[in-house]
Amino acid sequence: MKKNSKIPLALFLLSFPLFIYGAPVFSQDVTAQDKQEVSAENRAPETVPAEEIQPKTITSIEVTGNKSISSNVVISKMKSRVGSPYQENVVSDDLKRLFELGYFSDIKIDTQDYKDGLKLIVSVTERPIIEKIDFNGIKRLSYTDEKLKSMLKSKETQYLDYPSLNDDLSTIKKMYEKLGFSLAEVDYSVDISKDTNKAVVVFNVKEDRRIRIKRIFVDGNVSFSDRKILKLLKTKRAWLFNAGVLKEDTLEDDIERVRAFYRKQGFSDVKVDHEVKNDGKKFLYIYISIEEGKKYLVGGVSVRGNVDIPEKDILEQLKSCIPGKVFSQEAMKEDIASIQSLYFDRGYIFAQVQETTLVNSDTGRVDIAYNIIENQIAYVDKIKIRGNIKTKDIVIRRELRIKPGDRFDGEKLRRSKERLKNLGFFDEISYDTEDTVVPNEKDLIVDVKESKTGAFSFGGGYSTVDEFIGFVELEQKNFDWKNWPYFTGDGQNLRLRTSFGSLSSGFDLSFTEPWLFDYPVSFGFDVYKKTHERESDVGYGYDEDITGGDLRLGKELSEYVKGNLVYRYDRIDISNISPEATNDLKKEEGKNTISSMQFGLTFDSRDNVFDPIKGDMLSGTVETAGGPFGGDKDFVKFFGRVSHYIPLWKKSSLELRARAGVVDAYGDSNDVPIYERFFAGGAYTIRGYEERKIGPIDPVSKDPLGGNSMVVGNIEYVYPVFDFLKAAVFYDTGNVWAKMGDIGDGGFKSSFGFGIRIKTPIGPIMLDYGIPLDKEPGEDSRSDGRIHFSMSHGF
Repeated sequence: MKKNSKIPLALFLLSFPLFIYGAPVFSQDVTAQDKQEVSAENRAPETVPAEEIQPKTITSIEVTGNKSISSNVVISKMKSRVGSPYQENVVSDDLKRLFELGYFSDIKIDTQDYKDGLKLIVSVTERPIIEKIDFNGIKRLSYTDEKLKSMLKSKETQYLDYPSLNDDLSTIKKMYEKLGFSLAEVDYSVDISKDTNKAVVVFNVKEDRRIRIKRIFVDGNVSFSDRKILKLLKTKRAWLFNAGVLKEDTLEDDIERVRAFYRKQGFSDVKVDHEVKNDGKKFLYIYISIEEGKKYLVGGVSVRGNVDIPEKDILEQLKSCIPGKVFSQEAMKEDIASIQSLYFDRGYIFAQVQETTLVNSDTGRVDIAYNIIENQIAYVDKIKIRGNIKTKDIVIRRELRIKPGDRFDGEKLRRSKERLKNLGFFDEISYDTEDTVVPNEKDLIVDVKESKTGAFSFGGGYSTVDEFIGFVELEQKNFDWKNWPYFTGDGQNLRLRTSFGSLSSGFDLSFTEPWLFDYPVSFGFDVYKKTHERESDVGYGYDEDITGGDLRLGKELSEYVKGNLVYRYDRIDISNISPEATNDLKKEEGKNTISSMQFGLTFDSRDNVFDPIKGDMLSGTVETAGGPFGGDKDFVKFFGRVSHYIPLWKKSSLELRARAGVVDAYGDSNDVPIYERFFAGGAYTIRGYEERKIGPIDPVSKDPLGGNSMVVGNIEYVYPVFDFLKAAVFYDTGNVWAKMGDIGDGGFKSSFGFGIRIKTPIGPIMLDYGIPLDKEPGEDSRSDGRIHFSMSHGF
């Protein structure tokens, strides 16, 4: 066969990357024969069969330049092997892989002919290892050298990394800034031994003198006072309660904060600069200069491209950029988000809103046009649940208000999220979508992060109602009696609680199945035993023992309305009645049974049943005891409650709450038993008054008698100070009357006060100080304020 006189095309393509990446990384010897073939440009090309073009074999791999890292370690990280064919792409990957080890500052891979093949020569330059870190000139920092080293990114015995050294300089600089040494200079020096390739790093500091901010000047502000501008800054002058140190990062953020404030107020062209001057002694002066520019207002607002949603409905969504109001980019973005939310609620999750603005320099008005591209309505194809480890999918799916085949509906998604939160099983709930083969159909992803639903808790404390109390409780809010041995995941609720104290003790077993036989009907029961010793010096000289239980059924009648049916059976034993007790109490001495049926309706639109900020809760129950249900007592009782929550700033809320109840005897009973009457006064009704002391009082023993009717109203503002702590102010009013027809006679008893709510591992704690505005029944003068302390299950 005639010898090929030109470089074959395949070989040219194979060598092409060498010309792209260049010789500094890869080089290959060119033989004289190759040079001769390259220069023979006039020879006719010949076709060489593919099987004759074979890559050369790697016959040796040599590592040079390494000192600390062995050659075997380098070769073991490469895919190129002795005996394998030489391939440029594999060698390129080897180069990247070796760099990723972090051991070397430079790597080259060259080739040379060796034993009928190629030798790979891997030339490496190792990064120095930090042998020691030292500090020079540090006097003001109250840290040991070891403590300082622990705060740096660079570490002894690790490889030297110059970006980390620069970060360490910033760390040390900020330490000095916090102490007021803003003029401190920090640099480093690196000494590398050529023999051992080990480095000694020294951080050098010139501390200079402590400097504090003496004064901050503001110039150019016409529309806003100096005080308003200075209030925006986190940088403060030195005074009794502020060190007045300069932090460059904080000051830069302050300047941007001033710019953002002006832009939000309509000054879109504002310019803000600053300058820091040193008086040459120990004080700094900061000068902030402002060029406000023109204040822009919104002119006309128009909507284009809308087809399904009328322009009137869209304009009603605009809250910030409306004609005559201040124009700002932030406000316009808020309105765009409102328009997109409106379309999302209608199923247009692909809708796009684009804005255009036209500025009239003469009038200072900005006309805004919102261009809407509605696109198609999107429908839910599948619903996928993610993140649930313990909780069954069905428990989550049955709370969702949106179903496969429905169009995306923002209101349904928001309500679904509220219902999932109200389960108390999840810390976080979020939504996402996935594409399907159909363009206008998306899979809905419900992503949850589970919280701890099981708890074993115990604790104790002091309550103004029950004095010293303690409890032990075992609860699983996501119980599953069939899932042995974990017993979690089906959404049932099981609670076992025992309490003990100086005046009271009890035992309570409660179980609730929210979906009976997979139908939206809840079933539950309670079994309990409670004892209470009421001492005569606080009004009740007797012992009360209640043993009983109930059976519960519930059904959601609509999205927010639920009906409940409860059968209750109690055995009540009144004993050890003190001689000075009231006749109403003495008539109840001995054992009696109460058998009753209760029907209730509840409307609940609160955003969170555990910590509501907005929404309403209305409930009413009618209970009939005796008569067809048997028992020793015959009475009919009605009790109603309404709460309205108003969201305010910074997640605070205002609650307006009212409660009312009436009860009356019938049949064989002439009076309502004293333990079924209404009482008011104290921690849970009208604070500032003694427990149960509002209402009818026995004229001789001064014991409260309770009444057949009650009205209590509360106004409470709650502000979250921290996640676990809330502050509250309140106003309470109400009264209790002996008969149903006496409601309103004698007016109302009122109080006001303040308190805190603390969330603790053993349960929420409520501490209130109430100040009565009226005399307590049976008292000659108004009493002083009173502290109310209690623990409960709600927060």
